[in-house]
Amino acid sequence: MMRKTSLILLSAAAGAAATLLVTQPRASLMGTSARAAAADTYRQLNLFGDVFDRVRSDYVEKPDDKKLIESAISGMLTGLDPHSSYMDAKSFKDMQVQTRGEFGGLGIEVTMEDGLIKVVSPIDDTPASKAGILANDIITNLDDEAVQGLTLNQAVDKMRGPVNTKIKLKIIRKGQDKPIEVTLTRDNIRVRAVRAKVEDGDIAYIRITSFNEQTTEGLKKEMANLQQQIGTDKVKGYILDLRNNPGGLLEEAVSVSDAFLDRGEIVSTRGRNAEETQRRTAKPGDLAKGKPVVVLINGGSASASEIVAGALQDQKRSTTIGTRSFGKGSVQTIIPLGSGNGALRLTTARYFTPSGKSIQAKGITPDIEVMQDVPDELKAKTDTKGEASLRGHLKADGQEETGSQSYVPPDEKNDKALHTAIDLLHGIKHNAANTTTPPAADKAKAAN
Repeated sequence: MMRKTSLILLSAAAGAAATLLVTQPRASLMGTSARAAAADTYRQLNLFGDVFDRVRSDYVEKPDDKKLIESAISGMLTGLDPHSSYMDAKSFKDMQVQTRGEFGGLGIEVTMEDGLIKVVSPIDDTPASKAGILANDIITNLDDEAVQGLTLNQAVDKMRGPVNTKIKLKIIRKGQDKPIEVTLTRDNIRVRAVRAKVEDGDIAYIRITSFNEQTTEGLKKEMANLQQQIGTDKVKGYILDLRNNPGGLLEEAVSVSDAFLDRGEIVSTRGRNAEETQRRTAKPGDLAKGKPVVVLINGGSASASEIVAGALQDQKRSTTIGTRSFGKGSVQTIIPLGSGNGALRLTTARYFTPSGKSIQAKGITPDIEVMQDVPDELKAKTDTKGEASLRGHLKADGQEETGSQSYVPPDEKNDKALHTAIDLLHGIKHNAANTTTPPAADKAKAAN
């Protein structure tokens, strides 16, 4: 039975049915060497069976058979490359929530501080914002259970749950003598992958933090809002900020690119066999109405964000500003393994920008390089080593490149890349002391 699959591009990190569709027609045509290889494979499988039986019978404590099998599968996949992996049922469910961008919850962005949960900000029009929860509130208890001792993920799992169920929070708020107790009813929460604002009165700034199922819808909504605020004819241009965006769904990367293109190729994916090559092209309809576009990238821009940056750069639709991107040029296919069995995340293809260039272990070189001023205490933590530094990564075609700076100043006034983009859209020449334009030869190479 053919299982449903989806393509996903994840930075950090084809089941049996799909594999069988490829291998079965070849089985009847096997030559002597192929049969010998198959026989050797079966011998290795017998070896695995022998080891498995020995561990079950002789290990100092009785092992969990399911855990042994899952660990073996996980080891097989992680031995392939950094992005292939086995997900158990819980991990698979978490991944689905992440890519769907929608879940039952309270609507608060949180972090952990000194073992307690600190509210970063409530999301507008959610149970949390309606109940008056504020940024910097400290959550000490969830349903009378102390948060101290829980990990951030464990606390988040407790706050999420089925829509219309209740949870009680105990909150410490600066300026309040006593803890605040509030009971919230979980609702359907959509992760806000797109944020936008007006810069300098006439520039539309759009920040995309991830590529989930809500991203394109959020982009279209924010672009419409910005055009209404500024006036479509008065918009000087668009800044698309993809810095530190780790990636997400391939289809969303394609549709976001399409939003700024009228025609031409967006990306091609090439698998193991030539017949698996796919090309994605833009449909008519540029939502930016032909206005200039600047794309911001850095060492934390990976995968799906690199597809967007590469498509707009190769199609001469944007100017790219920042530092070299991460360099993850592969596609993972998610294959569910049946109820309760989790799923495989398997690298099945490389992707190529419209010019036919693979960015695997190389990244995208910005048209204008801008280095940020990094505080001394953060200098050791603001560079990413990139795909090329990951053990077992797919090798690049040609010279590999290391990662680059990924620091984004929290205060906008110190954000050199952003100010360079604003100046560029206003026709102001950038400060040569802070920026570097790649040599003409590099530009020509990128366009081949």
